[in-house]
Amino acid sequence: MMNPKQMQQMMKQLGIQQVEVKATQVIIKLEGNKELVIDNPQVSKVNAMGQVTYQVVGNAQERSSDDIVAAIEITQDDIDTVMEQTGANQDKALAALEESEGDLALAIMNLKK
Repeated sequence: MMNPKQMQQMMKQLGIQQVEVKATQVIIKLEGNKELVIDNPQVSKVNAMGQVTYQVVGNAQERSSDDIVAAIEITQDDIDTVMEQTGANQDKALAALEESEGDLALAIMNLKK
């Protein structure tokens, strides 16, 4: 079995560079409003003769958009702020906040369009 240093040297001779990417979470958006979420992954960026790929290792969990919306904490203060800034009613303000995943500025901008 080859030690990691020898493996790095061989990869370098073949024109392959590998760098660890410090990531806390990887989210892969799937069709049908679903996502694969990998918490605390091991991520490597591999450059093989100009072709960059990423390798992700970890335990993936699939979640749907319903799970995502349920995980967003939207307060009445957030809703009030969006209503004040846009003149929207409470239902429209809440819908905009859910669509923007709780991002106040984005919700306000989307309602002002």
